[in-house]
Amino acid sequence: MPDSDCLRGIKIGIFPQLVALSHPCDLMKKQPAAGPVTTRSEALDRIKTAMVEKKLTQAELADASDCHEKTIQNLLGGRSVRDQTLFDVCMVLGLDFHGLRDAWHGESVAVDNGGMNAKAQSGGVAPVYMGAYAQIAVDHYVGSYLTLRRSFSLPDTIVSYRTDITWDAEWPSLLFQERNRPDEPYAHRGRLYIPASSSFIHLVSLTKGAMRMIVVSQLDRAEEMRGIITTINKQRATMTPVATAILYARRENFDADAFGEITPKNRVYAEYKRLLDETVAEGYARLVG
Repeated sequence: MPDSDCLRGIKIGIFPQLVALSHPCDLMKKQPAAGPVTTRSEALDRIKTAMVEKKLTQAELADASDCHEKTIQNLLGGRSVRDQTLFDVCMVLGLDFHGLRDAWHGESVAVDNGGMNAKAQSGGVAPVYMGAYAQIAVDHYVGSYLTLRRSFSLPDTIVSYRTDITWDAEWPSLLFQERNRPDEPYAHRGRLYIPASSSFIHLVSLTKGAMRMIVVSQLDRAEEMRGIITTINKQRATMTPVATAILYARRENFDADAFGEITPKNRVYAEYKRLLDETVAEGYARLVG
């Protein structure tokens, strides 16, 4: 899924259609805030609730998930769709794919990935292709992080948002979710790959062949991870590969003005710039050219 810095509030399409929903308050009453869903109807309510929360129209959801709008219409109408469509929509909306998929099919469906049944992984150990790390060995990564990188399109601007890292018991591995981005529909959700023989880890999100990779140092004593992000940036009608330094700093609390597009006018700009400059100066990321 591409990253974009300045698409907030833009409607996709000439006549973006709104999803046929009940009043948002009624919908929230019907769908509990927590707990598993067990039927297709409950899964559909969870999807529609997430759309209301993210203020996404049907057309915007189709664009962000890289699906045809007719496919999204079928999904929101409760008709059968491919698991790949459910996965793409869940990644955009920040929902649990495995739980919604099982509820959508009305049964528990095993997922075969590279010959490994994800649900068969027991004992809190990630699959071998992700590094075979045990939950007990990576619990220190769980938490919320201030995330900083330079804007791909705006000069002298730093993009700041929050990244939450949790342990996913359904598919044993660390899961990351981006929040409070200025371009919220393009927030990423993915998994952590932690090779045993490296001092760096990988935060990877993958949607229908489109991959974004972040390579950062393992969490240090200052509770920071530094490295580089490589992705595709949407600039008007073009898509361009981009890369820049990125930093994750664990935080227990966040200031009200900590997130957004930070310019030299913001009081936190100098500190954010120092952290990013150090990421390159201290060798956590090398930009060649």
